[in-house]
Amino acid sequence: MERYLYPHTIDNGSGEQITFVKYVKDEAGDYLEVENTVTPNAGPPMHVHWKQEESLTVVQGRIGVQILGEGEQFFEVGQTATFKAGVPHRFWSAGTEPLICKGYIKPADNIEYFLTEIFKSTKANGGERPGLFDSAYLTTKYKSEFEMSEIPAFVKKVVFPVIVFVGTLLGKYGKYKDAPDAVK
Repeated sequence: MERYLYPHTIDNGSGEQITFVKYVKDEAGDYLEVENTVTPNAGPPMHVHWKQEESLTVVQGRIGVQILGEGEQFFEVGQTATFKAGVPHRFWSAGTEPLICKGYIKPADNIEYFLTEIFKSTKANGGERPGLFDSAYLTTKYKSEFEMSEIPAFVKKVVFPVIVFVGTLLGKYGKYKDAPDAVK
């Protein structure tokens, strides 16, 4: 489902920018064409897309990648790193210049909504991490699709649902009233 006008760019305020270039309708499954720019040493923490494959081809710079439990790997201009659905991974700009990649995320599902809201909250929170209420809400609502591997299980299973309950009582989630349903 398309929610945005393309291209649609998001910035987390800490060195990561993603442009969702276009939403592609395909018989084999809709997907998003993406471009990202990452400043040196920046990149997302260990995470997993339970349903989406993510592929990034280096246009400029050098990308470092790591699959959970494995060693670091590095890819240069023209090389591609692909992360299969369900595989915890992280990547970062491993060079001295900004990393620029082009790629795709397939199927699209809610990745664009999720990342847009997480990036918006992170930027509003000084670029360090998303706000607590936003983080709790989004990671709880979309736990069937995405997981931040570095957040302890106890926090995800016990603390975040309590925070979501309190946030609901405090009226913190009106901005998410049109949030898409999670893909089961």
